[in-house]
Amino acid sequence: MKDEMNKLLLTALVSALLCSSCTMQNKRGSTELWKSEIMETESAFAEMALKEGIPKAFLAFAAEDAVLMRNDRLIIGKDAIQNSFADQNPGPGQGSLSWKPDYIEVSSSGDLGYTYGKYVYTITDSLGETQKTEGIFHTVWKRQDDGKWRFVWD
Repeated sequence: MKDEMNKLLLTALVSALLCSSCTMQNKRGSTELWKSEIMETESAFAEMALKEGIPKAFLAFAAEDAVLMRNDRLIIGKDAIQNSFADQNPGPGQGSLSWKPDYIEVSSSGDLGYTYGKYVYTITDSLGETQKTEGIFHTVWKRQDDGKWRFVWD
């Protein structure tokens, strides 16, 4: 009887360890999937900014409660973001913004992630001179109820 109990206990322990290992593997697999989803979203965002203009891209990829930090001020909410672009940013063909993440991280729950990397903003000024600004971006992404990733901080 004691041997049977020991075998049963050992079987239960091994099963628990195997299930734990499978769960960890699935979690790692999911993390990589979520990172690739964020990368795909970043790529689509950057492509839209180049092809259709910066304002349109930012509005398309912003969550309703998104926040932009520009010139030491916060622009809170999608409506405020739209208003901030009204007079100050170029449309397609008037300037370009390009970027690519150097790093992507995602929460273990798969609902938040962040990226950072280098960006280049290029515009032709009123004298016809090309002006280029380079910097570092940091974007926080949140999975929406529809499963899509939208930025909540940029």
